[in-house]
Amino acid sequence: MEIAEVQVSYNTTNKEHLKIKDSNSTYELLLSCWNKNTIELQEEFKVLLLNRNNQVLGIYSLSKGGVSGTIVDSKLLFSVALKASASGIILSHNHPSGNTNPSEADKTITNRIKQASKLLDIQLLDHLVITKDSYYSFADNFEI
Repeated sequence: MEIAEVQVSYNTTNKEHLKIKDSNSTYELLLSCWNKNTIELQEEFKVLLLNRNNQVLGIYSLSKGGVSGTIVDSKLLFSVALKASASGIILSHNHPSGNTNPSEADKTITNRIKQASKLLDIQLLDHLVITKDSYYSFADNFEI
């Protein structure tokens, strides 16, 4: 019987890393990565991956859903963060309705990911609920 060997690789083409300073700069960066034609159509969940100096390693589009929700697979989220050797993550998703208030489901997934991140020594820095005009930051509202 032959067992497959698992290979891990890491490659980045970023010469200069953007540094995250606050929730507003995070919102501006995330908004620039969102498709403006679908931000009010369907919910998407993205993860910003950061190094220890809060410099952006990359962004990962975790899922796309419907008008009122999307699936957040925490195993996939952390597998991407670990492969990128991220020290910190910022969660983000849009609300097509234009309402930035987090739902109970948003709060629940944030708490689940926060607990798991502690075990993996990856800091959950924030979770932004974004719309084309505004955002809600869990960190700014002391919910992280």
